[in-house]
Amino acid sequence: MIRLRAPLFITRHVLIALVVGGLGGVLFMVFLTEFDHYTSSNAFCTTCHSMTYADDVYQSSSHYNSASGVRASCGDCHVSEGVFPATWDHAVGSKDLIKQIKGQLLGPDYDDPVISALHLPEAAFAAREWFRKRDSATCKRCHTLEAIQGKRGGTAAIHAEETQGKTCIDCHYNLVHRPVPDESTFKREAWNRMVEEEFGLPPGRADELMAEH
Repeated sequence: MIRLRAPLFITRHVLIALVVGGLGGVLFMVFLTEFDHYTSSNAFCTTCHSMTYADDVYQSSSHYNSASGVRASCGDCHVSEGVFPATWDHAVGSKDLIKQIKGQLLGPDYDDPVISALHLPEAAFAAREWFRKRDSATCKRCHTLEAIQGKRGGTAAIHAEETQGKTCIDCHYNLVHRPVPDESTFKREAWNRMVEEEFGLPPGRADELMAEH
């Protein structure tokens, strides 16, 4: 009878290390999964007061109030699918948390609705570029291009024939958060005047606030 023996290098200590390492790996993956789940939630995102401004507009959008009852969360749109890509997005996104903390200490304070509105265009442009680089992958979690029919005539044909070289975000923006013009047509002076009028600021105050930081 042939007796199978473990290789000589697999000692008791090696076996213990493998078991402990395996359990540690499993626990680490569980931690990452739970961490990504929590940090992708609306509850976590809105712990920063500045994000409540985006949340207010989001709650009046079709992505929050859909006829089908499907509700897209912050993470559904702004965090990549998969535990490792999601963890990477959170790591990269930590720079926004650092900016938030720095702003409260040294300025600009993004919790101030005026400051938040003035800096919103740059945030919108960065978000749109994030979607483009990923070919709007998070949009496609819920939306299947071939299945889009729409309520207007020709919607299906448009999506079938006029989307070459484009991605979802190239046409479908300003659906969820406060409208911001396309970067190619955006005018900083016009935006500043709009913010001044909205918040009752004296002419030129928005320019001063932008110049301060």
